[in-house]
Amino acid sequence: MVEFILASGNAHKAEEFAELFSGRIAVKPAPRGLNPDETGTTFIENALIKAKAYYDEFGVPSLADDSGLSVEALPDILGVLSARFLPEKPNYQDKCAELLHLLAGQENRRANFTCVLCCYLSPEEVYFFEGRVHGVIGTEYRGDKGFGYDPVFVPTRAENDGKTLAELPEWKNKNSHRAKAAQAALAFFIPR
Repeated sequence: MVEFILASGNAHKAEEFAELFSGRIAVKPAPRGLNPDETGTTFIENALIKAKAYYDEFGVPSLADDSGLSVEALPDILGVLSARFLPEKPNYQDKCAELLHLLAGQENRRANFTCVLCCYLSPEEVYFFEGRVHGVIGTEYRGDKGFGYDPVFVPTRAENDGKTLAELPEWKNKNSHRAKAAQAALAFFIPR
């Protein structure tokens, strides 16, 4: 079995990836969190920065993800900077409120969540996997089952019922940007 340490200080994320990989790829929390400077301008660059830092520090294969929300009408404020949007307001409910304010009256509300996984086995063996979920930014904050921007993101689904990711935990577990990137990694490392 392929085994990685997660390039994150967030133990919850390790549990999430363990679930996404269905026990077929092992993901363990790192012995301690590091804070490498995410100076990349793309999700790929930032995922690589994190994965390499953890590999260099602990000497074992590492898994890093970089993800964020991109909004077509606001191309310069989110994306790879999603977590750093409004740093003076660390509460995501405040960040979501500001996003809704910035989009007030805007017809184009198209958006997507992107996740890039970097699987860093060694300096000679580095793999990237990407997943996306498309949708729109809703007009209000709804739901309590998600985190980050989930309560304002309405994914494109056949049901077209206007529910946000924060109202769709089961759907999100199977169809989120992280789930899609994890599925791509599984297909590569453990082909059927």
